[in-house]
Amino acid sequence: MTETPAERAESGKLLRILGVGFGLAVGIGGTIGVGILRNPGSIAEQLPSVWLIMLAWALGGVYCLLGANYLAELATMTPKAGGFCVHAQRAFGEYGGFVVGWSDWLFNTLGLSFIAVAFGEYAVSLFGLDLPGGRILSTISVLILMTALNYVGLRSGSFTQKVTSTLKAIALVGFVIVCFVYGGAPDAALRSGTSSVNLPVGVFAQLIAFVLAFQMVLATYDGWYGTIYFTEEDTNPSKNVPRSMFGGIALVTVIYLLVNLAFFYVLPMSTIVGSKFAGGDAVTRIFGDLGGQIITVMALLSLIGIINALLMLCPRILLALGRTGMCTARAASVNKGGTPGFALLTTAIAAIVLGVIGSFELLLAISQFLAVTIVILLVLSLFVLRRTEPDAPRPFRAWGYPYAPGLVLICAVLLFVGYIVSNPLPSAYALGVLAVSYPVFLLIRKRATLLP
Repeated sequence: MTETPAERAESGKLLRILGVGFGLAVGIGGTIGVGILRNPGSIAEQLPSVWLIMLAWALGGVYCLLGANYLAELATMTPKAGGFCVHAQRAFGEYGGFVVGWSDWLFNTLGLSFIAVAFGEYAVSLFGLDLPGGRILSTISVLILMTALNYVGLRSGSFTQKVTSTLKAIALVGFVIVCFVYGGAPDAALRSGTSSVNLPVGVFAQLIAFVLAFQMVLATYDGWYGTIYFTEEDTNPSKNVPRSMFGGIALVTVIYLLVNLAFFYVLPMSTIVGSKFAGGDAVTRIFGDLGGQIITVMALLSLIGIINALLMLCPRILLALGRTGMCTARAASVNKGGTPGFALLTTAIAAIVLGVIGSFELLLAISQFLAVTIVILLVLSLFVLRRTEPDAPRPFRAWGYPYAPGLVLICAVLLFVGYIVSNPLPSAYALGVLAVSYPVFLLIRKRATLLP
């Protein structure tokens, strides 16, 4: 007989209470951050053309949809908490799960710390906390508050995610409307359709520029897959997970395209190119000095949703590792509210320590290399499982197989090579981490075997 949510909570198990609403919230809320307000300036430096920029953002959405296509098959085939490591382990064994799991947790925990630090900086700016250590105090406070909300239980965390994601989407749509109603410059880039800044000369130079811009676009889209970490807690993962991922990506893509159009309507290309905060420039042009406060509030709202999403998904990664003996067994423990409590506290403490130290740029760069590696391994997982388990139940089958997943694999490999070329030092360190990971894996597995 199937357990009710109350019975599962009483026994300290994950609660199966989530649906499409949460899936959309964690996908949208875990994706849209300050990047959409900051990155357009850097992207315009590489592609000083309205239509090339719009093409890059549109292709970013298409790339994510292709990613959701293969990932939906993996997620519905193995509906277990933990995300990527679950599928890598099924395809490549314990070592594959170990490498992907710990890399994924490191990447997301570093991202959590980085975002919490950014939240602290914006909070200090908004509230004028010029006290010594104001930024650190704000960073620690938001992490403690959001950790407490999630420790209460899954219902509290999921409700927070839905609220913050809804408010974030409303704020960005409102921003777009305001830009088109009250903005518009005589020399706005969108109206002219041309740029006073020249494109790179030569086909190869233009291709390199597009790749660099596309990397920044994909970084802004990162997080669309958030719902797969919670498949074990979904009431109907076979239907809800694909709907959540495809629907979330579609909505994010539309929002990103509209926001960029709003920038081009308000600001000339010469202002957008190289801008450190295009969103702030646009709002300031409309509202004057008040624009700084408005955009800061929008940034805080964007960041709080990502912080909550990461505090929800990171513990699920440790839970999956704890279940397989690749982490302490306590990481797999779940409180009555349906939260992996020990794993949540471990993640929060790690994020706070990194946030206080503040010197994690190299670690973040290393983890980004590992994240690209994870994408390659996941696509390969689909091909491996299609060959080794051809008759396994697949509630969702990736369309266009093997061509659509193969296209994602080719793009991922190209991005992998591009990352090595553009970030040689972090890549070298990351390769060293991967080399050391196997003996570490053997030691952990031996220890797990020896323990009673």
